[in-house]
Amino acid sequence: MGAQLSKGHSGGPLWLGGIHRPHTSSRGERQGGPHHVGDDLGLGDIRGRRQRRGAGSRHRRMRARSWLWGQGGQRALCSGGAGGVPRAVQPYEAIPRDGRNQWLNLYRAWRSDGFQDFHYHMEGSFQRLGPIYRERVGTYDCVNVLLPRDAAQLFWAEGLFPRRMGIEAWSAHRRLRNHKCGVFLLNGQAWRSDRLALNREVLSPAGTQKFLPLLDAVARDFATAMRRRVQESPGRALTLDIHPLLFRFTLEASTYALYGERLGLLGGEAAGGAQRFLGALETMLRTTLPLLFVPPLLLRCLHPRLWQEHLQAWDTIFQHADENIQRIYREFCQGGPGGYGGIMAELLLQGQLPLDSIKANVTEFTAGGAGYWENWEGGDWTVTGGHWGILGGTGGVHSDLALSPPPQTLCQVALYSMGRSPAVFPNPERYDPSRWLSKDASSFKALAFGFGARQCIGRRLAEAEMMLFLIHVLHNFTIEAVSTEDIRTVFRFILMPEKSPLLTFRTLD
Repeated sequence: MGAQLSKGHSGGPLWLGGIHRPHTSSRGERQGGPHHVGDDLGLGDIRGRRQRRGAGSRHRRMRARSWLWGQGGQRALCSGGAGGVPRAVQPYEAIPRDGRNQWLNLYRAWRSDGFQDFHYHMEGSFQRLGPIYRERVGTYDCVNVLLPRDAAQLFWAEGLFPRRMGIEAWSAHRRLRNHKCGVFLLNGQAWRSDRLALNREVLSPAGTQKFLPLLDAVARDFATAMRRRVQESPGRALTLDIHPLLFRFTLEASTYALYGERLGLLGGEAAGGAQRFLGALETMLRTTLPLLFVPPLLLRCLHPRLWQEHLQAWDTIFQHADENIQRIYREFCQGGPGGYGGIMAELLLQGQLPLDSIKANVTEFTAGGAGYWENWEGGDWTVTGGHWGILGGTGGVHSDLALSPPPQTLCQVALYSMGRSPAVFPNPERYDPSRWLSKDASSFKALAFGFGARQCIGRRLAEAEMMLFLIHVLHNFTIEAVSTEDIRTVFRFILMPEKSPLLTFRTLD
C-alpha cells in the first residue's frame, strides 16, 4: 500500500524504525498538513481528533518501541548513548538505496520483464538492505517499509485528507476525455466529499445489507452451474483451471451490485456487449502495469499502440457505465425499479453527488470488479507488498536518521514481503491460519484492504463476495489439488499465479 508524505503531518516528528523525521518547511517551521499512505479506500476523522489529544504520549510510546527492534537476524536500526539518547543523527539520504539511476533501473526491469517479479525484487532488497530502503524506477520514487509497527506509524501520521499513489495514465485518460475523477484519483476536499457520500452506500452496515442478496444470488448461480458441469463429467469429477471462472464470478457479482443488472457471464458465452466489456477490463489491467513507471507522454512516443489500447479500454468501460445510467433513468421514468436497484440507482436517488461524479466513481468500482480494487486500494500495492510512507534502514546505519524528505514523498509498506518475513511471523512460509489469532494479530499485520480513511472502498463488497462464494462452493463440492507443487506468483497490476493450479471438483451428495 502506498502513501505520500506531504509537507508534514499533525503531531510532531515522525519516528519510524528508529528514524526521527521532523517535518519542516523551507523556513524551518513545522507543518501540520496530512501524511499520505498508499491505498485509497475510513478512519481519518476519528484519528484526526484523537491524534491532537494524545499525540504527545503516543509519540513517546512509538519512539520508545522503535528503539527495541533488532530481531529476526537483522541489525537494530538505531543505538543510543547514555540515558537512551541517540549518539548521532544522519541525513535522510543515509537510508540504503537500491540502484542509483532510475532510468537505468527502468530499462533493466523492462528488458528482463522484471515488472512481473517486482514483489520478489522487493523481498530480496529487504533481505539485502534491511527493513527500510529507498528505490527509484522511472517515475516511481519511494521508500519501502517492511515492519508492522512502522506501518502503524505511517497510518498514525495521516491527516484529514490522506493521499494515495495515483496512476497518471488513468488521470491522463480522464483529462483527454473530459471525464471527472473518482475517489481513487481525487485528493483533498473533493475526495472527502465524494468519499463520505459513497461510504453510506458501499461501506456502512445499512448499505452493505442492501446488496448482499444480489451477491448471494450470483454465488448460488455459480454453484448451480458448476454442479451441472460436474454431474455431466465422466466419473462425476471435473478437473479445470478455475481462474477464468473466478474472474467472471467477481465481475458478475460486482456489476450486479453496482448496476442491478446481470451480465450473463456464468452461463457460457456472454452476450456481445458483455464480452466487449470483459475484454476491455482485461486490457485495462494488462496495459496499466507498464504505465505505472513511464510517463504517458513518453509512452505515447515509445509504444503508441499500448497507449491507444489503454485509452480504448477505458472508453469501453465508461461506455458501459453510460449505458447503465441511461437504463436506470428509463426505469425511473417508468415508475422506478421494483425493490433495490443497485448502488448506482441508490446514489442517483440520493442526489448528493452530481451525475458526472456518480459516473466516475461507479466506473472505478466497475474496474474493481475485475479484481484489482481490493488489492490496489487496500493497499494498493498490497499485491506487491505496499503502503507508502517514510522510514529508515539498516545496512550499516546504527543511529537515528533525521528524515527531512521532500514533499509528496511516497512510502510503501511491503505486505507481500511482510507476510513472508521471519521478523514478523514464525515459519512465515508455512500456511498457518493461527498466525492471525495471536494477541497482536491486529497490529498492522493484515492490511489487504488498507487502513484508515482511504481503506478500500470496495472492501465490504469484496469480503461479501469471497464469503458467499466459499459458503456455496464448499457446501456443494469437495475440492482437490492435482499438484502439490509451489505456485509461483506474478505481478500483473494485481498479484496472480503465473500458472493457475488445476483443481478437481466432486459433488457432495
